[in-house]
Amino acid sequence: MPRDDDLVGRTFVELADTLVEGYDLIEFLQHLAERAVELLGVTEAGVVLADARGNLHALASSSERMRLLELIELQRADGPCLDCWRSGESVRADDLEEEAARWPSFAPAAVEAGFRSVYALPLRLRDDRIGALNLFAEGRDGLDEVDEALGQAMADVATIGIIHERAMSDRTSFSDQLRAALQTRITLEQAKGMVIEQAGVDADEAFALIRRFGRATGTRLSEVARALTTRALAASDLTVTAGPRNPAE
Repeated sequence: MPRDDDLVGRTFVELADTLVEGYDLIEFLQHLAERAVELLGVTEAGVVLADARGNLHALASSSERMRLLELIELQRADGPCLDCWRSGESVRADDLEEEAARWPSFAPAAVEAGFRSVYALPLRLRDDRIGALNLFAEGRDGLDEVDEALGQAMADVATIGIIHERAMSDRTSFSDQLRAALQTRITLEQAKGMVIEQAGVDADEAFALIRRFGRATGTRLSEVARALTTRALAASDLTVTAGPRNPAE
């Protein structure tokens, strides 16, 4: 597919730089998922990380549609992400209607949700496998080999960045890093629910409001979410678009 070469270059620079002030793993993975959709021509993307027991946790998705998150989580039982995590190799399914025997839980649910092909690319550095990038397409043959190679390169650079940040921070293991990210995701879901209720918006718009506020004020996504759940911020405050401010104050 035609693509913006400048966007490709910026994406790799952004994915490689995890030691910037305000680094937030959830925001980083969210960025990876959204850029995968922009650059690879797929409909949706999601990122999962695996804990020490091999359980997959959905930490980011290109859309906040609950159905997409459910499909990603469903792969705890079967699906391309689980196979990708176990093998450390990319997994392709160009026609999900032919994959019911392979993935009896995931494949029918994905087809029912409107997807016809799905792909999983490993987040890995040599023997260190930390998760997978899941790509969903509405049509058959949704990812060609050139786009798959680009997607894998993005996943590889992201993995290097995550592992590098872990080594340079005070976290002693990937388990510590994942535990912190999972807590952030839980807090973010609670914050989204509060914004949905207070502002009368859907999940996508609630998340967009939270992110825009964080970027406009130079505040980490996790800190904005925490401020909302502790009521230091209200949904009405998220319309602020200028001026540095720490919402935890």
